[in-house]
Amino acid sequence: MKKYKIALIKGDGIGPEIIDEAVKVLDSVASCCGFDIAYTEAFMGGCAYDITGDPLPQETINISLSSDAVLFGAIGGEKWDNLPREKRPESGLLRFRKELGVYANLRPAVVYDELINASSLKPSIVKGVDLMVVRELIGGIYFGEPKGRDENRGWNTMVYTRDEIIRIAHQAFKIAMTRKKKVCSVDKANVLDVSQLWREVVIEVSKEYPEIELTHMYVDNAAMQLIRDPRQFDVILTGNIFGDILSDEASMLSGSIGLLPSASVGAKIGVYEPIHGSAPDIAGQGIANPIATIASVSMMLRYAFGEIIAADKIDSAIKRALSEGYRTKDLAQYDAKEVCSTSEMGSIIANYIER
Repeated sequence: MKKYKIALIKGDGIGPEIIDEAVKVLDSVASCCGFDIAYTEAFMGGCAYDITGDPLPQETINISLSSDAVLFGAIGGEKWDNLPREKRPESGLLRFRKELGVYANLRPAVVYDELINASSLKPSIVKGVDLMVVRELIGGIYFGEPKGRDENRGWNTMVYTRDEIIRIAHQAFKIAMTRKKKVCSVDKANVLDVSQLWREVVIEVSKEYPEIELTHMYVDNAAMQLIRDPRQFDVILTGNIFGDILSDEASMLSGSIGLLPSASVGAKIGVYEPIHGSAPDIAGQGIANPIATIASVSMMLRYAFGEIIAADKIDSAIKRALSEGYRTKDLAQYDAKEVCSTSEMGSIIANYIER
């Protein structure tokens, strides 16, 4: 029997609640599909700072790197907002990504037919949307040097090397090969030197994937096109800051941030997490939507372990729960037949897998 080692980082706010439901579903699908899971819990974020004085203890890095994958909840909250920047939960997360070398952030945006009215856009615009944003995660303006500020100025530097662009481009093209074989590379090559290099290198890499249709789009136009005609996109390849913005925009096509998963992958390991935050205002109330975290488990099975059948089972169970009218509070106004707690939604999806 195959056995996978997973590091669990529950984090802050609703993190522990949604991770518990994801584990429930993962245990269910492991039993059905004939593999075993060994979990090791680690701490990151505000909870880690409270225990150790560090939002990212070295032990958490060690546990993560010795695992096959990381399942991560969410971190942060007002409690820690006044800490020095290097002690805040968000700083721990940036350092975590760098330490693990997870350079590619995969953010799918899928519109479920059952929730098509949840989107702020017309059903005729969003019906059938199924796209993937592939964002470079540990380079670009968030990490470039020099950076700093004085009383009158602040400055950051956007830097990309050829090697950084090559590896993220390969990631996007490989994913596109499993989808509709279309990649749209988003940059600002009309005004930025770094984007001109980006475009040149992406074109070079594309020659290794002759089956893929490659197009290019400036980021401002891409932001408009995501609203005007999101179905034109399959895989969007872009840098760190552009991807940060576009992936959040794309996430709202579905109508709820509580539905969408993500993966951050590198050569060593992948981190799988919902796109939403820690939502401390609803923590402990049992009303958080666990579907994004459960869908992140599906991504983990698909991309980290190659357990395609198990991933498909989770995706089907999520769709069935939604089609039968089960909703958490955030989606209660959209054709709900029954409003569920966080735990109830996890159990419903797990039970569908077992059946």
